[in-house]
Amino acid sequence: MSAPGSSTDDFLAMLAAERGAARNTILAYGRDLEQAEALIGGALDAATPAQLARLGQGWSSLAPATLARKVSALRQFFGFLVDEGVREDDPTHALPRPTARRPLPKILSHDQVEALFAKAEEEAVTGTPASVRLLTLIEMLYGSGLRATELVSLPVSAVPRDAPFMTVIGKGGQARLVPVSRRADKALKRWLPLRDADSPWLFPSRNGHLSRVRLFQLLKELAVRADLPPEKLSPHVLRHAFATHLLEGGADLRALQTLLGHADISTTQIYTHVDAARLVKLVNERHPLARAPSSD
Repeated sequence: MSAPGSSTDDFLAMLAAERGAARNTILAYGRDLEQAEALIGGALDAATPAQLARLGQGWSSLAPATLARKVSALRQFFGFLVDEGVREDDPTHALPRPTARRPLPKILSHDQVEALFAKAEEEAVTGTPASVRLLTLIEMLYGSGLRATELVSLPVSAVPRDAPFMTVIGKGGQARLVPVSRRADKALKRWLPLRDADSPWLFPSRNGHLSRVRLFQLLKELAVRADLPPEKLSPHVLRHAFATHLLEGGADLRALQTLLGHADISTTQIYTHVDAARLVKLVNERHPLARAPSSD
């Protein structure tokens, strides 16, 4: 890594302190900057556009996603240098341009979500621990946008008592408040008397808490019973549905970033592509001029 006190170290410290970046993200960015400096053969903070342009050849064999991450790291680094007054120009226009776009997340339609919940609620009427637990799990995945790991590892102490929020420990050990909907709260109240009271976990199992793999299996099985394609359902898909449906309903992107626990707004912006595709489809199908016959 660069010498202590360098611009690179200042940048990485800023990522940790101001953006709450996870340790693995900081290490990856540090390696990216170090490797770029080695390729240009000089101090990175003094790099010229011509030197940055040569990185394209050195990175020509990289996978598109890896190239995109390296370019992102450099753009953020030079943006930091400009903000801090270390340099007046931003040479990143000379960086190679990744052509691959991050794939859009799979999402469920509103009708599919309703079908899934209708089946889970129908089964939970029996009052069996397994059916009530499953209803609670999907209420919290879709109602709070939790990651699978965050959900299965929730301690019972995280269940809210007075306020409609719970504290969740996300990636990089970052804590955030997530809302608990009225529906999820109702499901939790049904589930708590049925769980193993001696376990510290909200969703206990014989080996500690429910595993991510088992959660995945439970959702696939529920999809089959709800006459939905099982390949369309996973914890991630319900999280994506939470985000997309909130955005469709008018949620602010910054608020969505906070709810999802994203360290960088660029991660949240993928959902604008999902919503944009929906809006284009809406205009093409519903706008009066889209159906009007063209004139010669």
